[in-house]
Amino acid sequence: MTRLLHVVGARPNFMKVAPILRVPSSLEHVLVHTGQHYDASMSDAFFRDLDLPAPDVNLGIGSGTHAEQTARTMLALGPVLEQHRPDWVVVYGDVNSTLAGALVAQKQGIRVAHVEAGVRSFDLRMPEEVNRLLTDQLASLCLTPSASADANLAREGIAAERIRMVGNVMVDSLLAVRDRATALDTPGRLGVKGTDYVVATFHRAANVDDPAVLAELLDGLARLATRFPVLFLVHPRTRKRIAEAGLDGRAGDAWLLDPVGYLEMVGLVQDAALVVTDSGGLQVETTILGVPCLTTRPVTEWTETVTQGTNRLVAPVAGAIEAAAMEMPARGKGVRPPLWDGRTAGRIVAALS
Repeated sequence: MTRLLHVVGARPNFMKVAPILRVPSSLEHVLVHTGQHYDASMSDAFFRDLDLPAPDVNLGIGSGTHAEQTARTMLALGPVLEQHRPDWVVVYGDVNSTLAGALVAQKQGIRVAHVEAGVRSFDLRMPEEVNRLLTDQLASLCLTPSASADANLAREGIAAERIRMVGNVMVDSLLAVRDRATALDTPGRLGVKGTDYVVATFHRAANVDDPAVLAELLDGLARLATRFPVLFLVHPRTRKRIAEAGLDGRAGDAWLLDPVGYLEMVGLVQDAALVVTDSGGLQVETTILGVPCLTTRPVTEWTETVTQGTNRLVAPVAGAIEAAAMEMPARGKGVRPPLWDGRTAGRIVAALS
């Protein structure tokens, strides 16, 4: 029996592994949670909402610098691989756990499969871009979401036999939970149902670690909040940066809310008039849901969401955010790039079988 050891560490990883574990197969699964997202609202709620089984192993890595998280994950993961001796180590996306898992597996002579391979922002200032590049070089099998990802890998010298386009597995999770998310009526419980409300999230270092940039983003939300209800779901790291920079109250009448579970977030996003974010996952989800999205980054790894979907890049500047929001079209029908069809997990399982 083929044994897969899945290494996950953050919310985007949970959404990618969940559909794969649900596919009927003869594969044996070992789920390892590194604990990179250690806050219960950022981790436990997602396991519950996605019907994920309890991890077989929880490494409890916790917070720290990129180097600290990567190093601690490698040290803790080594004995786990020696114990379980999987046929494949499957890593997901672009977080520190992804690169750590790939490095340890390669050192132990275990094949690595990378789900969401080939995705590129071409911005090496992003730690996620470094993780993606190095993981793909180590992977025996690069499971890609799109033709553009295939092309990126080919340009980097990855052999064609190591590349398999399977689609975007995040879409599988989204489509699987839409009805449950709707039934929760989260917009109704927050009192914004039937209004043109805005959902906002920011967490990337380039946006929240520089106080001047963070102030511009908060000013942008304050401007939008004079026109619409603005629901700002504040990542714990972002909330800490706001306090450190003395920017409490800078977002004006925007509602600063704690992070919510996956089902609640899907429910909020699918009824929103606009999403303002730096999240890769939300760029994908808004495209599928037909919700206009402003991404406060100079580049995106999810180019399909701009060329085929509902996403637009905007500078992290208050005036630019306000102007772009006023120019965004109304909600429309969702767009599904090729193989973003809710059946990606089955293709991944077939490739690994």
